[in-house]
Amino acid sequence: MTSKTYVVVCDPGDEAVAALEQFARAERLEASQVTAVGGFERATVGWFDHMAKDFRRITVEEQCEVLSLIGDVAEDRDGPSLNVHVVLGLSDGTTRGGHLIEGRVFPTLEVVVTENPAELRKVMHPELGNALIDLDRSES
Repeated sequence: MTSKTYVVVCDPGDEAVAALEQFARAERLEASQVTAVGGFERATVGWFDHMAKDFRRITVEEQCEVLSLIGDVAEDRDGPSLNVHVVLGLSDGTTRGGHLIEGRVFPTLEVVVTENPAELRKVMHPELGNALIDLDRSES
């Protein structure tokens, strides 16, 4: 298998994480890189709190630019699993960033997804509170 590149364009009002998860399931993605540019009318990002084993939510209640969006898709026990981090630019030039939990698109989000000739598997690590790519259970 060779690499395959997809382009996903989200419209105003779309919820980015749900749209990308739906696309990953529809295409049965197993080992992909994700990059994007665009904007959100509002978003929620997260900072992973190791002690709580959960994300601290950071809400951005204003229009913001997606300065950088990078991530991956790997297979977990429930199918394709999306892990995306984002840096958002605010109107005053400051930024917010973290794990993208939710992003309401405005005016667009242009996403490039590159599926690689590999099978990456995520395995839950209860001591960390996260599912991480396990190379011993993956195939390249």
